[in-house]
Amino acid sequence: MAAAKAKTAQDVTAMLKDMMGAVPVDTAALEGAFKNQADLNEKLSGVALEAATKSAELSTKWTQDTLAKLGDVSKAKAQPADYAQAVTDFATAQQTVVSENLAAFAEIAKKAQSETVELIMSAGKSFQAEASAAVQKATAAAK
Repeated sequence: MAAAKAKTAQDVTAMLKDMMGAVPVDTAALEGAFKNQADLNEKLSGVALEAATKSAELSTKWTQDTLAKLGDVSKAKAQPADYAQAVTDFATAQQTVVSENLAAFAEIAKKAQSETVELIMSAGKSFQAEASAAVQKATAAAK
């Protein structure tokens, strides 16, 4: 019984090899498509990592600046009114810092978005050119 199953499996394997051999496959085109996709992914990852790095740097600096300013707020004061003034000064300074940092985050996001769109457009043009060349090659081979 085991010998019959092995023979059947060999028959199926041989049939699949024959069938796949009858279908022309351009492995160079597949390899090229894989390489192009890998290159695009590498570039897109680079854009994302650069944006994440810049965002992390900005967040770290913002946190350090805020903690330093909080140190001034937490210092002992001679008069109760001085505490209120320190908190008011801190809040006023934070309003400015928040606006500046949000604008900086927006610039990071805008740059990442424009680089991503540029990469996608470039990849689309390359794909279109490759597809056109493949159609022309197939048409010429069919004649």
